[in-house]
Amino acid sequence: MNKTLTISALGALLALASCGGKAQWGVDGKIAGLEEGQTVVVEGINQGSWYLLDTLKTDKNGKFSYRHDPQGYPDIYRLRMGNESIYFPIDSIETITIDTDASAFSASARRGGSVSAANMAHVDSLLDASVKAKGVEATISDPELKRSLGEILIADPAGIVTYYIVSKQIGGRPLFNPSVALDNRLIGAVANGFTSLRPADPRTSYLKRLFLTGRQGKTPGQSVEVQEIGAFDINLYDQNGKEQSLAAMIEKGNVVVLNFTAYDATDSPAFNLILADLYKRYHSAGLDIYQVSVDTDEYRWREAAKNLPWTTVLSPVHDATALQRYNVSTVPTTFIIDRNGQIAERVDDPAKIASTVAKYM
Repeated sequence: MNKTLTISALGALLALASCGGKAQWGVDGKIAGLEEGQTVVVEGINQGSWYLLDTLKTDKNGKFSYRHDPQGYPDIYRLRMGNESIYFPIDSIETITIDTDASAFSASARRGGSVSAANMAHVDSLLDASVKAKGVEATISDPELKRSLGEILIADPAGIVTYYIVSKQIGGRPLFNPSVALDNRLIGAVANGFTSLRPADPRTSYLKRLFLTGRQGKTPGQSVEVQEIGAFDINLYDQNGKEQSLAAMIEKGNVVVLNFTAYDATDSPAFNLILADLYKRYHSAGLDIYQVSVDTDEYRWREAAKNLPWTTVLSPVHDATALQRYNVSTVPTTFIIDRNGQIAERVDDPAKIASTVAKYM
């Protein structure tokens, strides 16, 4: 039922792609300015220490390629040349692309191939620009920058890019410091996400400990509880050309099902039947649905949307802002927003939507 979404590093284009190939992840790329036979290394990380995976030699065009078996959970790797490194995330068995120049190895790096790679590149560009313009101290304490990064954290609290952000250091200092109340609130949200969705992930216990170090009187044996953070607004147009605001829907105080979908997907009719059943069962009790379609055929989308009783809007192919904010990499992906306007749960499995919604009605 899932379709895979790949968003370019600029966040400008949206394409639908299918899964395939060998059950391995990979990294392909080109380093301009390197001659044939020059070397770069791919490294993994284990409890804070980087270790060698392989040494790669570039061809006459500076190109390289590497494949590796998946290890069962998302992770962060890096491509290193000398003392400079380019970091990239691996969620499963995707192939990441890295293009850069030998004269500015990390600064000129362009990453693609997955939503996580694009998001990581976006994070690094925000941080690099801030450090260059304001310096390390101002970057670490910049509330607007923290808000922008916080949107990525809360949209996918158990994502590998989320972990990358909260563990990021700038100038040898943590970007998110557990001793700072707002920082620790976000660290706690990530710790909760990993605890709920990735209990076996080796980072989960670390994130819980990191959060608890900022809670006076807490000990490692105590549970992690943090304040929820509100949903991010979406303003897109429905099939009648009317702008629809997610925030305005949330302000009514109803439970909101925020769904990202593609009507041209094979199983879309079956999925919409699930939503239709929920809408019929709970709408009178205070349930609304805000459905964002990523279809590229606007006419077919309009024809399908006009038959649906809930709010449906179209995400333009040239603007993937809504998908990036909610870190949507596959459709259908669904979020449950409670009556207080908080993102209560993210549901990637359509079979679990009905039981999840029922908890909040």
